[in-house]
Amino acid sequence: MKQVIFSKQAPAAIGPYSQAIQAGNFVFLSGQLGLDPATGEFVAGAIAEQTQQIFKNIQAVLSEAGFNLSHVVKTTVFLADMTDFAAMNEVYAQHFEAPYPARSAVAVKTLPKNALVEIEVTAFKD
Repeated sequence: MKQVIFSKQAPAAIGPYSQAIQAGNFVFLSGQLGLDPATGEFVAGAIAEQTQQIFKNIQAVLSEAGFNLSHVVKTTVFLADMTDFAAMNEVYAQHFEAPYPARSAVAVKTLPKNALVEIEVTAFKD
C-alpha cells in the first residue's frame, strides 16, 4: 500500500506529483530544490546555499514519515553545471555518515525554475 507524504516545512510540489510516497518500508522523495518553503523562492546565495536548503527540505519530508537522513539508501544529484560538483559535495558530505548512501550525480541542461541543483532520495527503514 502506498501513502502520500507531505510536509508544510518543505516547498509544495510545483506540478502533478507528491513530495514523497511511502511504499512499505521505503520512502521515495521527489527531487528537492533549494526553495524556501515560506516564500517559494530560492534561498539567497549559490550552489552551497541551495544544497543546504535542499537538505532542510529533505529532512522535513523524511520526518513526516518518521524517517531521517540515516535511513537514506540512494540519492540522485542533478546539477545544472558539473563545475559546481565540489561545492555541492562539500555540503552533501556534512549530512551523511558511513555507510554512505549509493549516489548518482549528473549534469543536466536545465532544472526546474532554473535551479542550480536538485536532489532526490530513497530511504528504507526496517
